[in-house]
Amino acid sequence: MPSRITNDQSLRDAIGQLSATQQRALAGKFVASVEHLSADPRVSRAVQAATNPELNPQEIEAAYKEVKSFATQTYTACGRDADWAAQAEHFVAAAAAASLAPDEPDESKGAWRAAMQARMAKNCEMILNNEGGLANESERQYELAEAFIP
Repeated sequence: MPSRITNDQSLRDAIGQLSATQQRALAGKFVASVEHLSADPRVSRAVQAATNPELNPQEIEAAYKEVKSFATQTYTACGRDADWAAQAEHFVAAAAAASLAPDEPDESKGAWRAAMQARMAKNCEMILNNEGGLANESERQYELAEAFIP
């Protein structure tokens, strides 16, 4: 039975034990949790690519480049005065890009980066809707990770 994931350190530790393919799939689940904040089809394609273990490296790279371009394009939204919907969309795109990013030495794991970007998107949504939920995004991620990790 896997350990309970109840905080960010245990989430990071659990992510660190995953293969690149498993990390990508878990990151895709993190992104899917906030995917509703973006109507752009590049985000949906990135989630599909992240959660499909059958894709070859070229297909993953193509999906990464596509959603990374969108994340870069939406980055300027973060400078707009209180356009929380646009900011949320940027963070969703950034999370999707993180889920597919190639591994780089000395970098945080993609699933961890995707988790943090997804949380930022959720924060923007909460501000936009002037509400806070009982279950926050980090707790949802802990649950997703617990269910995912064997």
